[in-house]
This record gives sequence, structure tokens and C-alpha cells, in this order.
Amino acid sequence: QVQLVESGGGLVQAGGSLRLSCAASGRTFSIDAILWFRQGPGKEREFVTSISWSGGITYYADSVKGRFTISRDNAKNTVYLQMNSLKPEDTAVYYCAAPRTGSSWSRPDYWGQGTQVTVSS
Repeated sequence: QVQLVESGGGLVQAGGSLRLSCAASGRTFSIDAILWFRQGPGKEREFVTSISWSGGITYYADSVKGRFTISRDNAKNTVYLQMNSLKPEDTAVYYCAAPRTGSSWSRPDYWGQGTQVTVSS
């Protein structure tokens, strides 16, 4: 099993920044990557970004490219999501998730509890 705990959410004005953290524990050697998803009010959950656990390869949704940066600290088993130039449409609950090695990244096996990000206009 892998446990994921998010932190760092909060309320920020448009144009501001926040940094989210996702701390992983347990059998972290069994996961392929850490992904961030978000679900805004009345919206479906959507992919935000991902980073491979070993090679650090990253992917971003078009909506956040150039504004969000994902990084990892393997020594701390923690992934960070730096969010800059935040917009009201970034308001959502942000979840980190992890697929087991060889599993589909579109349906991760492990999920955190989520952290609320609210961007005021």
C-alpha cells in the first residue's frame, strides 16, 4: 500500500501563487509516478500534471502549462506543485494520485484526501 497526503492549499488572490505538497509513504517503490488531478465546483475531475517517480519526466495539461511546475524530492518522498499566476478557474480540490507500476495512469491506484485551492478574483 501507498499513502498520499496533500498539503498547502488555501485562499489566494488571482495572480498569486501557492505550493502544494504530496508526501508519499509505504511501498513507494511500487509506483510509477505521482499525478495531480483537480475537481472544480460542478466540474469533472481533470488531469493537471504528472512526474515519473524514477526519471522525473513531466507532463502538463494545456490549461496550466507555463504557470504550474511539478517537481520531486526523492529523499523526502515528496512531490511539489508550484502554482503561479493563479486564476479563478484554478479553484478546485487538488488531489495527488499514484498508479502502481504497470497500471494505467488514467486510473491511479492510490489517492490522497485532497486539498482545497480557492482563487479569488
